[in-house]
Amino acid sequence: MAKRNVKIGICGAAGRMGIMLIRAVTQHSKCELVAANELSSHSALGIDAGEVAGLNHLSVPLSDDVDNTFKNSEVVLDFTLPNATVDHAESAARNGTALIIGTTGLNKNQQEVLNRASKKVPIVQAPNMSLCVNLLMKFVEQAAKILDDDYDVEIVEMHHNRKVDSPSGTALGLGQAVAKGRAVDFDDVSERGRDGVIGPRKKGNIGFAALRGGDVVGDHSVIFAAEGERIELTHKASNRLIYARGAIRAAIWAHQREPGLYTMADVLGLNSLSEGSRIN
Repeated sequence: MAKRNVKIGICGAAGRMGIMLIRAVTQHSKCELVAANELSSHSALGIDAGEVAGLNHLSVPLSDDVDNTFKNSEVVLDFTLPNATVDHAESAARNGTALIIGTTGLNKNQQEVLNRASKKVPIVQAPNMSLCVNLLMKFVEQAAKILDDDYDVEIVEMHHNRKVDSPSGTALGLGQAVAKGRAVDFDDVSERGRDGVIGPRKKGNIGFAALRGGDVVGDHSVIFAAEGERIELTHKASNRLIYARGAIRAAIWAHQREPGLYTMADVLGLNSLSEGSRIN
């Protein structure tokens, strides 16, 4: 008997990523869009998700009922904002719904809510859902294991002029991959900004530079630089569809998975390259 499609809900369905997710879900042979959610103040409430995404009618109107979205879905995709994601994690736990989170910029208290929710349902959380970015993170971790702190590490990212958080969640994830490879505490070596006469670079620190402009979807480079040589590992995104494709892969993987907080390394089976990345 053929497996039935996974029932997918989308939060923030009228946003840029939400529209991309609607298109990707409806085009995937193993998924079915059953719910689409937006803020109660959004002008698109009540409009069919297909119309919002420029597609044929899907008979899925945008709703502001969060619990109903989770109740009707087997997996929900969430690329929204930290406060909303906290509410979504709590609803996922109440309704037994798997959750895929691409939201970045969560603080420690908000992250703790996600951690608690993952005791009841499977949650895949990643600063970037792109398959290639997650391969890049694994490459960076392996490079950091091989290249000691004689190699200075700088992470440079550029995004569109509407992005509100800095450095990007992906840049921070790359920095955490470096710290993991070198077995150091990321917070102890993270250097987020430089201005004025700051003195020589501190050995072992991971530097960040954030650029903003135009409509850049997302560029990230990790530079390992030493006396006489350097290596640069780079990913450039030109279309948000890459994040949607990764989120759908995560959703299919997470469907009927045991509760836990997972990463895209789990989804892609990258843990065989190093120690497991499951958080709990």
